[in-house]
Amino acid sequence: MSALNIGPAAQRSGVSAKMVRHYESLGLLPKIARTDAGYRQYGDKEVHTLRFIRRARELGFSMAEIAQLLKLWQNRRRASADVKRIALAHAADLQRRIDEMTAMQRTLERLASCCHGDARPDCPILDELGSAGR
Repeated sequence: MSALNIGPAAQRSGVSAKMVRHYESLGLLPKIARTDAGYRQYGDKEVHTLRFIRRARELGFSMAEIAQLLKLWQNRRRASADVKRIALAHAADLQRRIDEMTAMQRTLERLASCCHGDARPDCPILDELGSAGR
């Protein structure tokens, strides 16, 4: 593949041009070559890196985690244990958030089941929200 401007590189990687610039500003991409006119030029390596970032974002990794994973991905002498540690820590964080959201869902369903949902002004949902923190 020859060098691509940002639009075609974004399209091939599945990342918007705005996010390509953002990832570049965060240092997730190596310094991008530019034409004499100042246009960014992306090659296969950069498009592949952008796909890696996109997939990591789809899995919910933070930018800091993605930066760590990129360094490990690019280091052929890495220890896979380092990658596994990051993945398991992220999985544990996801489980914690799922548990919190499940608890929120149960609370809302319980409150909604106590609400008559009619024309009366009494509403246990609003009562609960109003009493929170007392």
